[in-house]
Amino acid sequence: MADFARAGKPRWRTLLTITLTVLPVCPAAAVSSRPQAAPSLPWMGPGTNGSVPWNIVVLLTLLTLLPALLLAMTPFARLLVVFHFLRQALGTQSTPTNQTLIGLSLILTFFLMQPVMADIRQVAVVPFEQGQIDAAAAVERGAEPLRHFMLKYAREKDLALFLELAKEPRPARPEEVGMRVVVPAYILSELKAGFQIGAALYLPFLAVDMVVAAITTSIGMLQLPPVVISTPLKILLFVMVDGWNLLVGSLLKSFF
Repeated sequence: MADFARAGKPRWRTLLTITLTVLPVCPAAAVSSRPQAAPSLPWMGPGTNGSVPWNIVVLLTLLTLLPALLLAMTPFARLLVVFHFLRQALGTQSTPTNQTLIGLSLILTFFLMQPVMADIRQVAVVPFEQGQIDAAAAVERGAEPLRHFMLKYAREKDLALFLELAKEPRPARPEEVGMRVVVPAYILSELKAGFQIGAALYLPFLAVDMVVAAITTSIGMLQLPPVVISTPLKILLFVMVDGWNLLVGSLLKSFF
């Protein structure tokens, strides 16, 4: 037994040394293994503990709403309707393509909305980035230039319709109309304006179709459809008068 005790002393000393070395490290390891709070994203505001997965879900949801916002709060709908009327009036089935017309409408929309976007950045984005206002105040400030733009082109008849449907009292000033009323009224007004411009654009080409059909019928050229003859004539007429320049210039001038 004495020999065993003498032989075991180095082992016990070794265990005691390892224990005294490991114990101070264990609390630090336990603290470092605790789950840390997820960092909050900038729009959460200071002092909030946001969850990164939920913030990503909110961001992706807002991104899915961007096409609807683009159609509802910008001149994109009017421009696209007019360009589609032009293609039908010319008689070209898929030229220009839908992607070309959508891209042209998007570029012109950005051109028209650039002053509004600059105002939104000045009154809302810059103060929010500097920490002067929170996200809710930034959204409220940013909505004002957009509301002013839409009210400029929304018809009073459409505004009155949605005020009646929303059961809201008639405001004393246009600036007091809420976005709930302004946005649908603006969409209806833009669609009406787009159809009016498209109808006026359609009439000259319709006259060409009627003249060509009358001539081909009177001379007995029934084996050749009139549209085959009228389509090149309409395209030639559109190119000779520099139609794209006139159309795009008239559309842009209607917003200034």
